[in-house]
Amino acid sequence: MENIAENVNADERNHQILTFLLGDEIYGLDILRAQEIKGWERTTLIPNTPPFVKGVINLRGAIVPVIDLRERFGMSSVSYDETTVVIIVRTFTGENEQTEKIMGWVVDGVSDVHSIDTTQLQAAPASGHNELSGDFVKGLATIDEKMVIVLNIDKLIEVGVLGLLK
Repeated sequence: MENIAENVNADERNHQILTFLLGDEIYGLDILRAQEIKGWERTTLIPNTPPFVKGVINLRGAIVPVIDLRERFGMSSVSYDETTVVIIVRTFTGENEQTEKIMGWVVDGVSDVHSIDTTQLQAAPASGHNELSGDFVKGLATIDEKMVIVLNIDKLIEVGVLGLLK
């Protein structure tokens, strides 16, 4: 596999990622994009939205859409339990990434925070039918001999979620 990070300075190399679980897979996102982690709570349903949109919650006066990542990625749905959490993420979309969006991601559980060297990320294998292929995956990392799928949350939100809601 090719190394996807080239010409990266030392400050951009080492990132901390928050890892979380979806089924048997481990995913990661830039820790600076995780605003907070909450336990699952009932949402207010919004009519005429895709099944992966679980509704909205009120987060200190802000209305935050909640997305079930299992359903968005085409995985089988499961009942929410005490380990189910919502990661509140911040993303920047639009021209010049000027618009901040806050969204909740329902995941099976939060794992840990790890430091990764972005120059060691490997490109995800191409797959024509894979919901995660292309722009949604920043790369694959190996942490403690386990494969971690590091997500590109800006693309996932802008194209993979908001793009489907238009």
